[in-house]
This record gives sequence, C-alpha cells and structure tokens, in this order.
Amino acid sequence: MAASPTSRRLAAAAAGAASAVLGAGLGELTAAVVAPAASPFAAIGSALIDLAPPWAKDAAIALFGTSDKFALLLGIAIVLVLVAAAAGLLELWRSPWGSVVMLGFGAVGVLAAMTRADAGPLDWIPSAVAGIVAAVALRMLVKRVPAGTASRPAESRPSAGVDRRTFIGWTAGAAAVGVLAAVGGTLLRAGASTVTAVRQTLKLPTPAVAAPPIPAGAELDLPGLASVVTPNESFYRIDTALIVPQLNPAEWSLRIHGLVENEVEITWDELLALPLEESVTTLTCVSNEVGGDLVGNAVWLGYPIRELLARAKPTSDADMVLSHSSDGFTASTPLEVLQDDRNAILAVGMNGEPLPAEHGFPVRMVVPGLYGYVSATKWVVELEVTRFDRARAYWTDRGWSERGPIKLESRIDVPLRGQGLKAGDVVIAGVAWQQQVGVEGVEVQIDEGEWVPARLATAISDDTWVQWSLAWTAEKGDHVIRCRATSKAGELQTEDEAHPAPDGATGWHWRTVSVF
Repeated sequence: MAASPTSRRLAAAAAGAASAVLGAGLGELTAAVVAPAASPFAAIGSALIDLAPPWAKDAAIALFGTSDKFALLLGIAIVLVLVAAAAGLLELWRSPWGSVVMLGFGAVGVLAAMTRADAGPLDWIPSAVAGIVAAVALRMLVKRVPAGTASRPAESRPSAGVDRRTFIGWTAGAAAVGVLAAVGGTLLRAGASTVTAVRQTLKLPTPAVAAPPIPAGAELDLPGLASVVTPNESFYRIDTALIVPQLNPAEWSLRIHGLVENEVEITWDELLALPLEESVTTLTCVSNEVGGDLVGNAVWLGYPIRELLARAKPTSDADMVLSHSSDGFTASTPLEVLQDDRNAILAVGMNGEPLPAEHGFPVRMVVPGLYGYVSATKWVVELEVTRFDRARAYWTDRGWSERGPIKLESRIDVPLRGQGLKAGDVVIAGVAWQQQVGVEGVEVQIDEGEWVPARLATAISDDTWVQWSLAWTAEKGDHVIRCRATSKAGELQTEDEAHPAPDGATGWHWRTVSVF
C-alpha cells in the first residue's frame, strides 16, 4: 500500500533527526578517542557562549544558575534535531541539499573546534566525522522512505523505498546507535582521564602557614542555613568551559610576563615546593542576584601571588594583571590588589584536598574582595602584567566593569522560600558578606515594622561571610521579611535595586512567608 504524502514527509523528517543523532553520537565517540576536548557539542556550544550578547548570558545564568551549561547543550540538541528534520524534508524534495545542510553543520563544528584558544591538531576530526556520517545516513535513509503518490514534482523521482516497518526499524536503529555512541564517548572520556587519576592519588604538602581553626561560634548549625564552610560538591560553579579542561600537573606551568623586568615561569613541582599558605575566603559571582546562591566559602591552600610578582618586578606604569585560563578565558585584576597583604593566592587545594577539576585543577586564582569575573581565573596558565588602557578581558569586552569590588550583601536562608510556618517561636537566619571589609551587623524587618538587630555569629575573618539569626514570635497571616547589613566601615547596605550587570547586584533581600 502506497504511503500518503504526509506520511512520507514525516518519514523524511524522522530520517533527518535520526541521522543527526547518529552523526552527533559518533562525533562524541570519536572525540573521546582522538581529542577529548573537541566534542562537537562543546565546540559549537563554546562558540555560542563567546558570540552570545551579554544580555543572553545574563538571562541564562538568571534562569538556570549553575545549570546554564546543561541548558545550553540541551538547547543545541533541540535546535539540531529540528534543523535536521527540516534537512530530511529538503533531502526528500531537493536532494542532495538536505545532505549539504548536514555537512554544513559538521563544517561549523570544525570551524568552532579549530578556533578555540586551546585547539589541538586533531580537534577538527570529531566534528568532521559527525557531519559526514549525518550526511551519508540522511541520504541512505531518505532514499528508503516508503514509496507513495508524489504530491510534489521532485518526489516523483525513482525511489528504493521499503515498507513502513523496515524503514522505522532502520531509522530507530540509527538513532539508537547514535545515543549509545554518545553515552560510550562520555564514559570513555571520564574513565580514560589521566588527569583524574593523577588528582585522585595526589597528596598536597602540609601548609607552611595553616589557617586558624574555624571559631566555635562561627557555625549556628540551623537546618536550611548555608554551612559556614561550603562543601566542594556544593560550591557554585560559573565559567565558560562546557568541557572541563584536563590539565596534567606534570605539564602545567605558569608564565608571568608583560610589563615586568624579569619574566618568570614556574612549574607544578616548583609551586608545590614553595611555602604554601592556607586561608579561608568567600568567593562571589558578579552574576549573583540579591539573595542568590552564587557565593561560597572554602579553605584554600596556595602561594601568595604577590611573591611571584615580586620576582617579576612589574614596571612603574603597569596597573593591571590579565590572567589567562587554558581555555582562553581572561580576567583583569588591578595590580595593587595582587601586591597588597590580602590572601590573593595561586590555589592548589580546596577544603583539604586538591582542587576539583571543575574548580580549576591544578591551579586557580583566589582573590578576596573582588568578584570572580575579574579575579578567580580557573586553570590559570599565564599572568600578563599590563595596563587597563592597553588590554581588555573576556567580560569587560562584553560590557562588564573593568574592576569588580565586592558589594555589601545579606541573604535570608530560613525560613525557606514558600515554607509554611506554625504560629509561635521560629528562627530567621541567613548570611552576610563584604570581603576585605567585614560585616558589623545585620538587621531584620518584619512587614513594615522596626528594624531589629540580628545575632551575628563569630566571623572567621573579614574575607568570609558570616551567619546571622533572629528569634521571632510568628503570628498567623502572610508576612514579608527583609534583611540588610552594615559593614565594619559603617556602610549601610543600599535599598536601591540594581541588576548584576555591569558590576554586581544591589538591594535588600526579602521573602514572603505564610504563618498558620
């Protein structure tokens, strides 16, 4: 029985989608074997991240937070399937143009892979494989679309169509092979990482200067309240790397150059042989909305950057250090910030273990008092001493401020958002921070009442957040809770609301609760 025109079009669209899945899956598997960092999805995704306007990046982080990368990859996959379905129709009506579209996708992937900052000589292969496989599969499947009465002149050409059941089997089989190949590539990439094995067996040296013990009064230990030291697995992650760079410490080195009297290069072994220091520092992402969770506190182990800069001897006209990540990201840090007595370090450890890969292993920067986009470069490989009027960084090129001093912020953690409360005695609690300045106090307002001082926990230091709490006798009804902080410099947290761009959000955090 002849297939209807609609059935044939649906079959061609399915052939296009299945061909794309097959090509993408085999491309991912090829990447795992020959160029782990050159995943076709990651190559195209990274290019889209770099090309996206600032408002699109801000919207993605605001909507998806630390899941922004997954959302991007999912979006790419959806668009790929939709375009591939259209290519299937084009191949049915105007062969071979549908196959040309598939080859075009592969070419885009090749271009994206080869223009990455850390591109290798084999990085073009996975995307080329993906495009060629998808094009060949599409041509073969569309030729086997079940025959029918043509509704368009181009459909009257000879066809080697097969019966509907056989076609469905071939199409589903192609898609299944693609999915299995993608899964296999992901597992192979994870299991074959030499860097993972090195990190798991690495023993960090004992710090020459240990961080003081966490004060007994620093942790209020209230359910729902962020712990004073953030576990590694809970620490926020915001960066531009879709695939986490895999840097072998044995091959890592840091170069300091530019406006210096002496160029300096230091290897991993040389870095670990230096007297490393522990410090506790809270890091904050500039994309953090008021009340957001893109902030965390950790115990870091590393070597003071000022000591390495002293070796390099910056010239008198230098005022900025442009740090470079292995994946091409750059950050602009004021030179004086890296030369003063704050704990600005090249970190190798986080909470008593080597840096997790996603947090910059083997080496990253940690600089108290600045937002991460101008200071916290992960997978750092280069420090270029220069001037703000001569060089621009990744985010400043996209409209963000050149310098990013931390703003005074406070946040309500409990009661939880949307949590119903029983009338009676409850606790309101949260955290507040302004690194390099410190928090003097936090006040809480219920509805439009008076501002009431909260109890402040013991701060670890001025470079960390501090917990706060307030006992409240809750009465039945809906209530609005607000908080605001005062810094040790006497600054009162501003009520004026501002979005994160271009230099950090401001405003009072508030939360509505229902008491029954």
